[in-house]
Amino acid sequence: MSVTVEERGRPNTQDYRVFFKNSEGKYISPFHDIPIYANEAENIFHAVVEVPRWTNAKMEIATKDPLNPLKQDMKKGNLRYVANVFPHKGYIWNYGAIPQTWEDPNHKDSDTGCCGDNDPIDICDIGNKVCSRGEIIKVKVLGTLALIDEGETDWKVIVINTEDPEAADFNDINDVRRLKPGYLEETVDWFKRYKVPDGKPENQFAFNSEFKDRDFAIETIKSTHEFWKALISKSSNAGELNCMNTSVSDSPFCCSAGDAEAVVKSACAFGAEDPIPSSVDQWFYYEK
Repeated sequence: MSVTVEERGRPNTQDYRVFFKNSEGKYISPFHDIPIYANEAENIFHAVVEVPRWTNAKMEIATKDPLNPLKQDMKKGNLRYVANVFPHKGYIWNYGAIPQTWEDPNHKDSDTGCCGDNDPIDICDIGNKVCSRGEIIKVKVLGTLALIDEGETDWKVIVINTEDPEAADFNDINDVRRLKPGYLEETVDWFKRYKVPDGKPENQFAFNSEFKDRDFAIETIKSTHEFWKALISKSSNAGELNCMNTSVSDSPFCCSAGDAEAVVKSACAFGAEDPIPSSVDQWFYYEK
């Protein structure tokens, strides 16, 4: 799928946004308008890269804003940067989400015993390429980790970009363990401790911190797609989520191209970036 991005506001400030356009140059929502499947028959999914590998800015799909652009998360009035817990620097994969999925906060997962986190399902792309912010990639699903984040189910799906030169060698979670030794263990460690520098406790996991396989992960993704269908058709209560879209024709939230353009034009003009605070480079050390 041919998608381009349009930046608005000044990078590294609260008004920075990344909007998305389709091949016709019309504005779309990365949450609702990008199809979940790149190839449904082969279970190849689209993924939106929110945070490129090695970077710290906690960029995410703005689920509560019209057209759901990428924006930087805020904590206590400040832009949020993920801390570096030694030996990690920023995110250790390209991090993002699968469009047209939703972890329903009103649904208690039978496996984890916790409700969804109200976001699209997250992905960790283990491919070699460092992607760009807002890049749309096609991914093979390899497995998933069930993070329990402050009492909510927050699936972390392990994927590889289909364009990676080694993609053919990866078909299930055990291939990651065999071909990238240590990567899965460090992924658990990263998610366990990334909030500790902010004064929060270590995160917990379902399934004794073990990864579930490809088939389990695909079924989990498909279930979140069904939750999204209920959301976009107004069968589920959206709450504060913004379901404005331009392509789901039977959705009551579907809008015109003109309405979508008005949203983008109302955002601040793109400008020079602010410097990233030097404190973002700090390393934090903890006993394992």
